[in-house]
Amino acid sequence: MIPAPARILITGASGCVGQYTAAWLLEHSDAELLLWLRDPAKLSAISADQPRVRLLVGDLRETDRFASELSSVTRVIHTATAWGDPERAHQVNVVAVKRMLALLNPAVIEQIIYFSTASILDRSLQPLQEALAYGTEYIQTKAQCLRELEQHPLAERIVAVFPTLVFGGRVDGTSPFPTSYLTEGLAEASKWLWLARWLRADASFHFIHAADIAAICGILATTPHQPNPEPGQGPVRRIVMGQPWISVNDAVATLCRWRGVSRTPGIPLWSWLIEGLIKILPIEINAWDRFSIHQRHFVHDPVTQPERFGGRSFGPDLETVLIDSGLPHRGNV
Repeated sequence: MIPAPARILITGASGCVGQYTAAWLLEHSDAELLLWLRDPAKLSAISADQPRVRLLVGDLRETDRFASELSSVTRVIHTATAWGDPERAHQVNVVAVKRMLALLNPAVIEQIIYFSTASILDRSLQPLQEALAYGTEYIQTKAQCLRELEQHPLAERIVAVFPTLVFGGRVDGTSPFPTSYLTEGLAEASKWLWLARWLRADASFHFIHAADIAAICGILATTPHQPNPEPGQGPVRRIVMGQPWISVNDAVATLCRWRGVSRTPGIPLWSWLIEGLIKILPIEINAWDRFSIHQRHFVHDPVTQPERFGGRSFGPDLETVLIDSGLPHRGNV
């Protein structure tokens, strides 16, 4: 007997990562997709008329409306999230997640890919205690939810993925895919290169393109699930998604070349200078921002790209990402 195609639920399906992931699955699998979203009009890269697509229109806090559908899915890719309003963040990022898991059928569900954020993990992928102590409502609720998932009856079927800084879409909005907040901010960041070219910062980070997030999640969702193979972790598998780390200085240098802005001898950003710039420039910071400034190096080991699972990165370096973003090129790369 030929097994039935997988039935995959994607929450936050109208978002940048959600649409890249749905597109990957439509191209590389025969899975039936249940796309949970609040506004079908925002589904720009995926046709709602596609025979393998079914829309579930509603807020994540209305979980019980889709109890029947939840009980029938074999895989879940949970990208939906909330921030800004502390009460809504808690309801969406913690309460609704637990309710959704409770409505899954243990006899049917094979795997849950749960989206968190790399900001709540330390270098070795262990939970960062400061995330609960100083984090914004978004950071705190993500840290709280991960802690609770580690104790969940379905923990061994959960893969927690932690995106780093996410690029996707185009700065001019011409891509069929939504523009990520990071890509959207490239134009604004370019306006500050006149200042950034003078500064040097001892800091580093990872980034990843939404197409590469989609490839990682797609491969995981279309291959047999296995208990967590990662050393030093609990039952929930933790995967930080990002390209190899890049220094802030190298990132600024790349942007300067791209925009045709000459680089100058650098002034080190000492702590006292950072505090001075915060006072002079229109910058508002909170406790988590201050922790991040002192932390400086948000890097992780291991960090995962599609190559780890036999795929190929769409955006392996910053220059490739800038080309895809459509940020006007005014210099020599």
